[in-house]
This record gives sequence, C-alpha cells and structure tokens, in this order.
Amino acid sequence: MDKKILTIVVPCYNEQESLPLFYQAIIDLEKEGKLNPVDLEFVFVDDGSRDNTLGVFRELSAKDDRVHYVSFSRNFGKEAGIYAGLEKSKGDYVVIMDADLQDPPAMLPEMLSYIESGEYECVATRRVDRKGEPPIRSWFARKFYRLMNKISNADIVDGARDYQMMTRKVVDAILSMKEYNRFSKGIFGWVGFKRKWLEFENVERVAGETKWSFWKLFIYAIDGIVAFSTTPLIMASIFGLIMCLVAFVFIIVIIVRTLIFGDPTSGWPSMVCIILLVSGIQLLCMGILGEYLAKAYLETKNRPKYLVQEER
Repeated sequence: MDKKILTIVVPCYNEQESLPLFYQAIIDLEKEGKLNPVDLEFVFVDDGSRDNTLGVFRELSAKDDRVHYVSFSRNFGKEAGIYAGLEKSKGDYVVIMDADLQDPPAMLPEMLSYIESGEYECVATRRVDRKGEPPIRSWFARKFYRLMNKISNADIVDGARDYQMMTRKVVDAILSMKEYNRFSKGIFGWVGFKRKWLEFENVERVAGETKWSFWKLFIYAIDGIVAFSTTPLIMASIFGLIMCLVAFVFIIVIIVRTLIFGDPTSGWPSMVCIILLVSGIQLLCMGILGEYLAKAYLETKNRPKYLVQEER
C-alpha cells in the first residue's frame, strides 16, 4: 500500500539564514525514522522577500525533487502565504510551520500519531509561556485572545500558533473560505472538526529577526476582530443610545432649571467638555463603521489574494 503524503507548508519572508537549518531539521527527523509512516513534500512560499530566500528555495529544489515553492510578485502578508501553501499542497496531511524553528519539528511525530489514529482531524499547538517577549506585548496578546473568545464564535485558544497538522478534509474546508481579508487563527477555529491541542514552551528564533512589530500585531488584531465579530458595531449603537438618553436627561434638567431659577449663565468649560466627549464618541463609532465598510469594499473588488512571480 502506498504511503500517505505529509505536506509541510512554510510561509517565508526574509528567512535565508533559517531555511537551511529548518530543512536539515526535518531531514534529520526523517533519517531517524520518526516520520516513516508518511512520505514528505515541502511547499515553501516566498512572500516577496528582499534577501536570498528565493535563491535558497531554488537550491533546495535542485537537490530534492520533493521541494516545491511559490514566489510572490511582492509582499502580500503571511495570510496570503498560508493560503498559497495550502492551495499548492498535495498531501493527505498538511502541516503549517515557520522557518525560524520556533515551531519545534520534534513535535511532528507526536502530531502525526494523533492524526494517523483517526481520532482527530487536526492537531494544533499552543505556547504555554511567552519567554523572550516584551511584557507589554505579552499582556496585550493575552487580552486579545480573551476578548476574541467573548465577542466571536471562533474558538481561538490563548497562545495558539499557526503550527498545526490537518487532514485533507480540514484543508479543503479552509480553502473553501475565499475571503480576501483572512485571519487564519479565527478560520482554523471556525471550521471546527475534532482538534487535539499540544502545548510547548516558547522557543527563540534560530536565526534572523522577527517580522512582527507591535504595530503590525495591533493591526492584525483589529483585522481579526472585524473578520469574526460584529460586536464593535453593536457597541457603537449602544454608545449612541446612551448619549441620546444622556442628552434627553440634560434637556429635562435645563428646562426645569430655567422654569424654576431663570436662566443663569453656565461656564463654557463644561460645555466644551461635553462637546468633545460627544464628538469623540461619534468619531469612534464612525471609525468602527469605516473598518467594516473598508473590509466589505476590499471583498467586492474580488482581487486575487496573491500574484505569483515564480513557482516550481
């Protein structure tokens, strides 16, 4: 009986230093017989790297015909890289990994055993700590996961990584979601299927520097909230209702005070504060509405998620 194929999808951006180490780590596992139940396929995705990442792809592909790659015409983001890798994958099982070895390859045999058992359709991973991260960034990350689970119907676990192994059924379900604005962590949770969680301690990058600044993570969090929850729109409506009620109460107070005490002149500072408060809430609500309109606008354009410059 033919072996099943495990496709390793690796989105990359400026990872020329990490790639040889990553590839060798997988090959070492294979030589040790820890991946014997399956044959391997590699799908590397170059997300418009500015270094020699594409050159490394070509070298690996030349010496190993199991290595395939897709190179984008520019940087389209990791979400596009994940989608492209899943589209190009041919395996019965597919695992998404980072090239920096922060997703420990040593976990692959255990993940594979759970998938092979037939009990689970997906084996996902989560970090149990955030050693090496700035405390403020870690605090905001934890709050984000807690908020997402409260306001959305996607199952997003604190510390969840993109590092997970899936059956072809799960991959096809993910690919069936064609939206342009993608938030993979939410999509993985939204599609469901029986999932096994594995925990591991945070691992430092083997080479290079992180591509995720605090600002990029903040924008990514906003994208996730907008993609999987309409709660901000409900909050905007509630703010508007509250301000209408407050304004109505103030009108009654002013009318009663005028009838009883006349019309004493009030200080302008309090009036300025009220105007600034109401204006600020209006701008906040308009901004929330604008985010949803912007996402809808981008979806209606129906642009491709990425453009390919070279592939093999």
